[in-house]
Amino acid sequence: MGILVLSRRDVRSVIDRPALMEAVALALVELSTGKADVPDRQSTYLPARGARLLSMPGHLPGLGGLGAKLLTVFPSNTSLPTHQGVTILFDPDTGQPAALIDAADLTAERTAATSALATRELARPDSCLLGVIGTGAQARSHLRYLPLVCPWLIEIRVAGTTPSKASAFAAAVRGEVAVPVRPVESGAEAMADADVVCATTSSRDPVVIRSSLKPGAHVNSVGFRTDGREVDAETVIGSLLVVESRKAALASPPVGSNDLVWPMRDRLMDESHVHAELGELLNRSRPGRAEDAQITLFKSVGVAAQDLAAAIVVEGAARERGIGHFVEL
Repeated sequence: MGILVLSRRDVRSVIDRPALMEAVALALVELSTGKADVPDRQSTYLPARGARLLSMPGHLPGLGGLGAKLLTVFPSNTSLPTHQGVTILFDPDTGQPAALIDAADLTAERTAATSALATRELARPDSCLLGVIGTGAQARSHLRYLPLVCPWLIEIRVAGTTPSKASAFAAAVRGEVAVPVRPVESGAEAMADADVVCATTSSRDPVVIRSSLKPGAHVNSVGFRTDGREVDAETVIGSLLVVESRKAALASPPVGSNDLVWPMRDRLMDESHVHAELGELLNRSRPGRAEDAQITLFKSVGVAAQDLAAAIVVEGAARERGIGHFVEL
């Protein structure tokens, strides 16, 4: 029958966000309990473009997932997405290639799904104001997922690199979410009084500033650069810190997160400051928020377990509905 090929349009047509979110949750628990085999992400650097090719293989026995994502990160792209790639799934019984899936939207979906899981575990249950910093694909996907876990949301504030970008983004997404979306002038304004903050940028300099966060705020940070960081050190060291994988988040650049590695380099914290992996919160082996005034931070770097879980959900839905086409290799 050949390999099932799913385009970006195919992926968008079969997305089931609650199902994808719960599959990612199962994958993260597999990761934190040692059942998943997820080797270190490999990075190939293109100095002329300041870009990278990332390779992320993995095996999820419980979900029946075997595969890898190949992703390019080209921060200077303007007309094209900064993140592009493919995820390939293999039959875990025979090793036969089973599906080739466009990874651009899948990456945005699984990232936002993971932030939603972290928000469900860490944010105050009465959270009603969401601040989003960024106006790209990740910002858009976060607006689709966060209302699933924040039933009391009354407003979403969005800030971009310019007010005009924030206004254009807010206008574009208003029909996609039931919660009012309001553009604001700056990241500081987006964070002011926000119960939940989602930082979804490619900024070289921190956009999440401790002085702009109110007591009890929860922060999701998904931005990644090898030459910068999205969250200032004061926020990192002053928060209850959760990651997908300690090993991945604390790895040396260009794989790990400068948001965490740089404060360690500066001896402001050590590895013990990471309170938990998200899978440990999900399986209740580690506690979450301890008090209402505590600031919580989920720093995401992305691991193959998330990609495989999302790909499995999408492949299953596509086969069930007859979406995509088959190619003989």
